[in-house]
Amino acid sequence: MAKKRKRKKADEMSFLEHLEELRWHLIRSTLVVFLMSIVAFIYHNIIFDHIILAPKNPDFITNRLLCQLGNIVHISKLCINSIPLEIININMAGQFTTHIVVSLIAGLIIGFPYVFYEFWRFMKPALYENEKKYARGSVIYSSLLFFLGILFGYYIISPLSINFLGSYSVSGQVINRINLRSYISTITTVTLAGGITFELPILVYFLTKVGLVTPEFLKKYRKHAVVVILILAAIITPPDVFSQILVFIPLIILYEVSIVISKKIKRKQDAEFEEKGYGQDSKSETASEKETKATDETEKDTSYDPGSGAEQTGEGDTPDDKDENTENEKPG
Repeated sequence: MAKKRKRKKADEMSFLEHLEELRWHLIRSTLVVFLMSIVAFIYHNIIFDHIILAPKNPDFITNRLLCQLGNIVHISKLCINSIPLEIININMAGQFTTHIVVSLIAGLIIGFPYVFYEFWRFMKPALYENEKKYARGSVIYSSLLFFLGILFGYYIISPLSINFLGSYSVSGQVINRINLRSYISTITTVTLAGGITFELPILVYFLTKVGLVTPEFLKKYRKHAVVVILILAAIITPPDVFSQILVFIPLIILYEVSIVISKKIKRKQDAEFEEKGYGQDSKSETASEKETKATDETEKDTSYDPGSGAEQTGEGDTPDDKDENTENEKPG
């Protein structure tokens, strides 16, 4: 009863009441992000020295492993970031503003599970019981995929991007001296892009639920997706096949996983329709329509007398009626 009253109350809320509810969800999410940002601001040494600036150093784990692999397969290009970049600051308040921006981004990444949880709490009252059942665990799965994407962007894409963009030169007369803000922008962009990209299965799940995406649609445009992923991998990686494959494989796996998820959702929806009898009703309705049509055609063929030019049914007498009339006319 309490759940029904709660659902009824949610349905009876006005537009302004929904806005008020959304406002409190946004306030709580903002407070959590702000608190996480304060923590990141305090521990700036860890954030900058061991996280942000680490991918440009030769001893970073990805750079070290790729260099070892390059020595084994005799591909010298795999030894990326062998010479650390020189990061400079050209603005008086550049380092302070960068400190604030990085702290806010770190707070958003750390507080993402709670932010998504607040979003889920706002959307949950509008869902039916079967929709809630299918969406159960979405906060955990979306958070897990987001952090996997962050790790993929940080450990794979970031070192490759730093090596390619930092060492690229149009002329020997131009020396690369990377600005701090430019470096931070590159790292945060590719890292957040990885986190958002890994949310593709969650996005496909909800789009399939509302009927905007089908497994057939994803299969039809699989070749187009492969081309787009290859172009993306070629842009963000050094000009060697191994690095492109390293980025291509996880992204295409995500696409294939999205197809599988869309298939399962579509299969469940079809099973629900069959359980509710929608398919049987439509079949029986079609059969009844055919039967009615056949009956009408039969009545039309048998009810018209070409000789008299009049319909027998309703207007003329049947043989039994004629016999009865003849018996009534006989004198008693």
